Amino acid sequence: MTENTTPRSLVVGATGFVGRWLVRALLDRGTPVAATARGGRGGELRSWLRARGTDDTALSTVDADITRPGLGLSPEDRGALAGVRDVFNAAALYRFGASVREARAVNTTGAVNVLDLAGSLSGLRRLVHLSGYRVAGHPLPEFPLPAATARDLYRGLGAYEASKVEGDTAVRLLAAERGVPLTTVCPGTVIGHSETGEAGQYIGLSELVERLWRGRLAAVPGNRRTFLPVVTVDHLAAFTAAVPGHDDGPFRSHTVLDARTPPLPEMLALVADHLGVARPRLTVPVALVRRLPRALTGVDPEGLSFFSEDRYDTASADRLARAAGLAHPPVADALRRWADRLVEEDFGRAAARA
Repeated sequence: MTENTTPRSLVVGATGFVGRWLVRALLDRGTPVAATARGGRGGELRSWLRARGTDDTALSTVDADITRPGLGLSPEDRGALAGVRDVFNAAALYRFGASVREARAVNTTGAVNVLDLAGSLSGLRRLVHLSGYRVAGHPLPEFPLPAATARDLYRGLGAYEASKVEGDTAVRLLAAERGVPLTTVCPGTVIGHSETGEAGQYIGLSELVERLWRGRLAAVPGNRRTFLPVVTVDHLAAFTAAVPGHDDGPFRSHTVLDARTPPLPEMLALVADHLGVARPRLTVPVALVRRLPRALTGVDPEGLSFFSEDRYDTASADRLARAAGLAHPPVADALRRWADRLVEEDFGRAAARA
């Protein structure tokens, strides 16, 4: 390993939807990157990068398991990270219907394991933890959580969102205790690449688009003011890559989403018109959707808390983006390109059949 390829950044969760775009953004900035990969998936990541014109010479991969202390790194891989300054945790179990144990192992215990590793690096500049735009609305004052608090949290939010809230709490509180410089990046609903529409994630909003395309979305959950804000994956990756060069101090947090996202019914109408399918004409209150069978609504009950009228403070993210020379791409164009790509990919099934 030469001086020019000695890793300066570590991306955990590098083979995931956001993680691989983040690796690409860092490499394109000229930053040597170590990426975590399991089961030989490092080769997959290299092929993906090369197919998009990114030079992977400065990429190294380490076999890691986020659910294990020290990420289960071998002594050799641990030694290869000695020069890392910035650690990015893009790992998450994003799946509705997961068990509490499964979700907690990655989104909470895993987040703490990454924090532990980051804190052990002598040259650490910053830990950047990818959280979620709804997480900040559930601040918790302590970690570990008392049993009753954890039970109520998971019962109220479901395993995915509750484990993200718990993980965010753990990272914030433990980083402050240990003096680990931390930024939490809290993205909105992540859609495809702003220019190509390339997707790679087929849960949440994409499921509504699929029902729309197949003529099965008669009504939109929520009301005319329901706001499901989006961010393109390339903007999120570029923003996250820029964070360590702009943030200082012990703690920063940024909510990264396009505030110009239209309310959900208008967004789906835009997509319907573009795809040439019927617009849904009705809205259904979330409280009623909760009581209806999922086969009828097409919405996982665990995802219903995202159908909200809430708006979000993006001021700090907007300042950092301007300083980094970044701006959200036109949201309507991005939504249209993403919808086209979802249809082209048969909502993820085309890749599975290949």
